Amino acid sequence: MIIRKIVDNDITAAVAIWNEIVREGNAFPQDWELSEEEASGFFSSQSFTAVACEDDKIAGLYILHPNNVGRCSHIANASYAVSSLFRGKGIGRKLVEHSLETAAALGFRILQFNAVVATNTAARKLYESLGFMPLGTIPGGFRMDDGHYEDIVPYIHVL
Repeated sequence: MIIRKIVDNDITAAVAIWNEIVREGNAFPQDWELSEEEASGFFSSQSFTAVACEDDKIAGLYILHPNNVGRCSHIANASYAVSSLFRGKGIGRKLVEHSLETAAALGFRILQFNAVVATNTAARKLYESLGFMPLGTIPGGFRMDDGHYEDIVPYIHVL
């Protein structure tokens, strides 16, 4: 598997994976899908957008950007998406590891996740195995598609 910076030819596959996660409704805060045109601008506006390539196919991606501005701009935020066709192969772990290296190389000092859904146990287990620290629980911080609310857990990793 190769992880590399996204290029224009990757947009169609990348937005399909991104929108798959949005439709699943249990990880990303967005509740709308991106068009290819919107995705192109969205991915290019990040500090770094990477794709994971497996067998010449885009299997996943991540975006990396400042979590805030000014005096807090040294804290990065990231989102990860792995196609359902490629899950269970360790791609998510490799994307997170790559993003940690990239964030440090870009001068960020912390990688923070604002809203990991508490019931997303696979993601939480992965993050904690890589040294991310949970910061507590925000009760009812994530609205699920059926209208009920799940807790969220912010995480940080000092780079």
